[in-house]
Formats: sequence, C-alpha cells, structure tokens
Amino acid sequence: MNKFVLKAEKRVILGSKVKKLRRLGLIPANVFGHTVESQAIQVSAVEFARVYKDAGETSLIWLKIEGEDKERPTLIKALTNNPVTGQKLHVDFHQVNLKEKVTANVPVEVIGENQLIKDGLAVLDLNIQEIEVEALPTDLPEQITYDISTLKEIGDHLKVSDAKLPAGVTAVTDPEKIVVALGAPMKEEEPLETEVVEAEVVGEAPAEGEAPKTEEAKAE
Repeated sequence: MNKFVLKAEKRVILGSKVKKLRRLGLIPANVFGHTVESQAIQVSAVEFARVYKDAGETSLIWLKIEGEDKERPTLIKALTNNPVTGQKLHVDFHQVNLKEKVTANVPVEVIGENQLIKDGLAVLDLNIQEIEVEALPTDLPEQITYDISTLKEIGDHLKVSDAKLPAGVTAVTDPEKIVVALGAPMKEEEPLETEVVEAEVVGEAPAEGEAPKTEEAKAE
C-alpha cells in the first residue's frame, strides 16, 4: 500500500483573512481528533491536489507538520469546494488512532459488462454512490465493487450485502439497500398527429381589398 505524505504548516491567518492564503496557492485547513486538540494548518494547493487524486477520502494521509517530529495519520473528514470554479477552499483532517476502528464513506465501483445494457434493452440504475463502512484506518478499501454481468433480467439488482468486503471491514449502510439495478429503457413518445380541417367557402371569394359578403348581404 502506498504511503501518502503531505507537508503542512501551522496557520496563523484565521477567519475571513484566509482569502489571502488562497491567492498565495495555499488551502486553509484544520486537523483534529478524539484526543487531539484542533489545530489550524495550511497546505499547498498543488501538493494537496496531487495527494488527494490518489488517496481520496479512504486512504491514510500522513501529515508532516512543520516543527513536529512525527507524522500524523489522518483521513479527510470534509472538503469544501467552490461550486463554480471547483477550487479547494478548506480541508478538515481527522487524526486517527491506527488501532481503533473508524467509519468512512467508500465509493461504489461498477465492473463487468451487461449484455442487456449493451443491446439497449436495459439501463443501469445506480442508487448509491457511496457505502459507509467500519474498519481500522489501514483496512479501509479504496472502493467497493459490484459486478453487473450477473444481472440477467430487468428488475435484477445488487444490494449492499452482495458486496464482497475485505476481512475486517463491515458495512454500516443498511444491508438491504439496493445499490445497482437493471431498469427498463424509456420509450420514445410518438409525435401527436394533428388533423388539418379546411373550412368550406360559401359564395364567391371577395376581391382583394373587399370585405367578405355575408348571407344577409346577399339577401339584400
């Protein structure tokens, strides 16, 4: 297993002034734990992006805080992004005890090929994108896989309990919850046919610029 190390510095800029840090390419962050006092830190945006790409939120990230001898084992507890630009605005690191179990949300990964989907006779309904599990920090899986090649008919599904979890990992999410299922494809609606009815013309057509003659006018 890869070891992900991220350098950090103690942060003295707090509150609304942290905007200055972001302009300098730094992300304001906090590290906390059950027996650890919360501490304000800052990390390089470039280095964080590099580590986060591979570690995600289920792999240990070892924080190497400037001035401290020991690296801290942490998991990303919360990550705040700018909804428009995607810029990382703030990170919360949860310092963990390697001998105590933790809970984490692990992403679902769909594998395998399904013939019904390939032929356009079914669509895949992904009802859950993450499953909460409990395990020691070093045992947390990177993803939980579901093989959709086992689904043969519309309505077939796989539940949380159908996942083959690694030893020492247990699901916290309801085991009866459906993760993926085969659904019927939506039928294309046929366009409505509109009937054009031509009005019957009575009498002579009026000359250009004249008003049409009515039956009363004819009688006169």
